[in-house]
Amino acid sequence: MSGNDINRRDFLKILGWSGVGVAVAGCDRPTTVTLEEGKEEVVAYLQPEEYVIPGVGVWFASTCQQCPAGCGVHGRVREGRVLKMEGNPESPINKGKLCQMGQAGVQGHYNPDRLKKPMLRKGGALAEVSWEEALALLEQKTGSSSGLAGDRFAWFTGTVSGHQSVLLSAHLAAMGSKNHFIHETINNAVVRAVNQDMLGEAMPRYDLPAAKMILSFGADLVGAGASPVHFAGEYAKFRTGSPRGVLVQVEPKMTLTGGSADLWVAVRPGTEGVLALGIANQALAGDEVRVAGLPENIRTLITGYNVEKVAGITGVTGDRIMRIAKLLKERSPSLVLAGASVEGHAHGYQSAAAIMLLNMVLGNVGKTILPSGSSAFPQMEAKAGGTRDLLALADAADKKALDVVFFHGANPVYTAPAALGLADKLKNIPFKVVFAVHPDETAMSADLVLPILSAHEDWGTHMGLYQPEQKSISIQQPLMERLYPDTKGFGDLLLALLKARQVKEYEPFADYYGYLKNAFAALPASVKGDAVSAEDFWGKSLQKGVVNVGTVAGSLNPKMVEISFPEFKGDAQDYYLVPSARLGLWDGRHANLPWLQEAPDQISKVVWTSWVEMHPATAAKLGVKEGDFVKVTSAQGAVEAQVYVYKGIHPQVIAVPMGQGHEEYGRYAKGRGVNPLKILAPVIDAKTGELALYGTRVTVAQSGRREVLVKLMGNETQLGRKMVGTVTASVFDRTEGTKNVT
Repeated sequence: MSGNDINRRDFLKILGWSGVGVAVAGCDRPTTVTLEEGKEEVVAYLQPEEYVIPGVGVWFASTCQQCPAGCGVHGRVREGRVLKMEGNPESPINKGKLCQMGQAGVQGHYNPDRLKKPMLRKGGALAEVSWEEALALLEQKTGSSSGLAGDRFAWFTGTVSGHQSVLLSAHLAAMGSKNHFIHETINNAVVRAVNQDMLGEAMPRYDLPAAKMILSFGADLVGAGASPVHFAGEYAKFRTGSPRGVLVQVEPKMTLTGGSADLWVAVRPGTEGVLALGIANQALAGDEVRVAGLPENIRTLITGYNVEKVAGITGVTGDRIMRIAKLLKERSPSLVLAGASVEGHAHGYQSAAAIMLLNMVLGNVGKTILPSGSSAFPQMEAKAGGTRDLLALADAADKKALDVVFFHGANPVYTAPAALGLADKLKNIPFKVVFAVHPDETAMSADLVLPILSAHEDWGTHMGLYQPEQKSISIQQPLMERLYPDTKGFGDLLLALLKARQVKEYEPFADYYGYLKNAFAALPASVKGDAVSAEDFWGKSLQKGVVNVGTVAGSLNPKMVEISFPEFKGDAQDYYLVPSARLGLWDGRHANLPWLQEAPDQISKVVWTSWVEMHPATAAKLGVKEGDFVKVTSAQGAVEAQVYVYKGIHPQVIAVPMGQGHEEYGRYAKGRGVNPLKILAPVIDAKTGELALYGTRVTVAQSGRREVLVKLMGNETQLGRKMVGTVTASVFDRTEGTKNVT
């Protein structure tokens, strides 16, 4: 870096290889980048020659950005256009598989409503402006001469990792701010907090194939979970092992994982932790040695939850509690997991802690719950989001504590409950900038909107939120030229922001591509493997799409925490609201993709709209049938949608799936269905401060109208006839002796 006095250690730090990585990388030097103490030669991006054969597709490796999992992908490119996505077999996360959200990413890239030019609010409305005007305004408001510094500035993002995270952190440091709000509606923040406190590691590794039984309290392994494709693969190994793994799913509303369980148990919402203690009570019965090894307070806690008490609180019969405990004792080692339905209450931390305590009692820690270690490059690891920072943003805006906020990868105006009043509170922030691909609600309420490249056009690096045993950095590379010339890469804009703050370390990098290429050149030989040069390593990395960076050995340190629950009183006349997540529309970020709108819900088969799920007994009590419109009302507001009746839900639960109800976001999403997040009560988990997504009570009333509920029915009937005839178990038992079953 001519003209800059930057030593090697600082150079490695700005390239993301800090912490342990600095010490490791110090053992090697890039072979094609001239390195002197304080000097680096920075190579900018040069457009490579294209080889195009009409009608013949070429596959390029990249990284899926449809959720925080960070799956590796292969994009099929033909005649300069990306047409198809598949999983990358080299990725240790998804191993060549890909979910429907990853497949549908192509539609986000070609969406006709994409943002194409910068927009600036003038006279109360957004109007298109040039990049020159947009960047000049950015420098005026946030550059080194703006006077803006400290915590009056903030970034608000979704989960972020890799070199984007490195540059974003550098920009915050240049601004003198510590305000990085990270938000994900679908998250496991409460479970991560419990794991950190009880195991010493927030994201341990779950060895599903090693378990003979999984007891899942609402953990949607193959659906809307931490890493759907990875866990679907592990779940398949668990189910096809010898002996075949047994799954018991306990939850108030059936998830996609629950639909494949050997035993599905409907539990009263919020009582899952009590049930875990009741199962622990039965699992320890007669095991005096194990009981004696428990701390006195834990022993007292568990013995206080006998079968009769637990059955009364949870609604799960005593016979079923004892049956589950018996299965766990017989099928060791087991694995007990907690999911969204456990976390989403004011005592969510306590319930998740009780479930981890059950793992400890059963001896699962160290057998099916293992340390995941940490990578050699902690700066690159995923910074995971939750809902606590959404509440923090609303509070800071309400107090007028922020002058400028940059938004990227999150849509808080849509996901925030109406009770927060976020849309109005954001008006207290004088300058709001959104970096976005599509015109979502937050973008349309901003003062400046900067259109960025889609995931299929941009460069980047990522580390998945959940990392298996092999730690890896996944590379995102452009699969085709940008569709719209007035869109820019997010990494390039981060570099521009750093240069506007006169951070000299980043000035020599002409663009983000040059920055990344030099970062990979600076990696140690232990990572580069058999590459003969930095250029060779870069080419092989792009071809493979993944760089394995090994692990730093770690260990779990089990520790029991204090657990207590509120008094569970008798049931009121109203219902528990479950704003359920599903693989597809996710938290609403994919509602603008027609493929995913058309893809039927995995259980209800409903398409293109919202619905209200309820138990047959509940529907009978309310006098409604499928297709009837009902009004679901909380103290914070109401939504109206059609009824879907089925048995996979607790009679005291009303479920409305997330994902619909957009007021902006393009033609395929706007004005379609309802958003249950808007009527959530402002209840938070007492320990972590996370929003309690399952902590809202609602009433339900008929709306007086009815329409046919639009569902995909082709898999159930053929020309009006059932494709498969079925008979109930009770009828089978009565007819088995006469052999008249048909």
